[in-house]
Amino acid sequence: MQMGYVVLQGGNEFKGQMRWSDLRALELCGGMDAPVVIIAAAAAPDANHQQAGENGRRWFESLGARNVTVSPLIDRISAQESEVAASLERARLIYLLGGFPGYLAQTLRDSVAWAAIRSSLARGSVLAGSSAGAMVVCSHLFDPQVKEIVPGLGAIANCCVLPHHNTFGQLWAPLLQKELPQATLIGIDEETGMVSDSNLERWQVLGGGKVTLYIKGAQFTFTDGKRFRLPDGREVK
Repeated sequence: MQMGYVVLQGGNEFKGQMRWSDLRALELCGGMDAPVVIIAAAAAPDANHQQAGENGRRWFESLGARNVTVSPLIDRISAQESEVAASLERARLIYLLGGFPGYLAQTLRDSVAWAAIRSSLARGSVLAGSSAGAMVVCSHLFDPQVKEIVPGLGAIANCCVLPHHNTFGQLWAPLLQKELPQATLIGIDEETGMVSDSNLERWQVLGGGKVTLYIKGAQFTFTDGKRFRLPDGREVK
């Protein structure tokens, strides 16, 4: 079965060095006319979803995208609406922006919207997420609001994302290494993304910072342009 692509970003979306992973996402999804859908649900708890969604729309249009919409998906009710799911089925690039990761995971978990996203991904689309949006994609999620590890949505197995790694995300590493000793921890700097191949195995770093992998007590660091495998962290050419 054909698989899609995943883009994980470390935060500070819609600016600066994020352009490189976003441009790669647009290339992989079929070009500037491909339908792009932005999900701003993670920003809903502090009522910032409308502004955040519009920031995303303007950003992707500034990169040249010509078919960008902001999804009305902001809570459990809208995540179960058939029209919302249908728009996600049609999308070629689905972007989960940052905010509150626990809320975003609860909103999408076992919803028709998430089923539509998985279906679209399986047909070769691109699923991208920044900060909270990247965190929920993996099987493990550290929710900083409650300081607990909870299940993520599971698109990337046995991994846990530490966004904003160059500022505060790295402070989570000791706890998560202790609590998730068999998982691969993925520390992603701000304005930095990592883009998968269609098997979700080989990844390339794009942006201004670096990606740090924590694997069974060891650390591996990759900068712009470098490629590596998940979950073992081996560098590839």
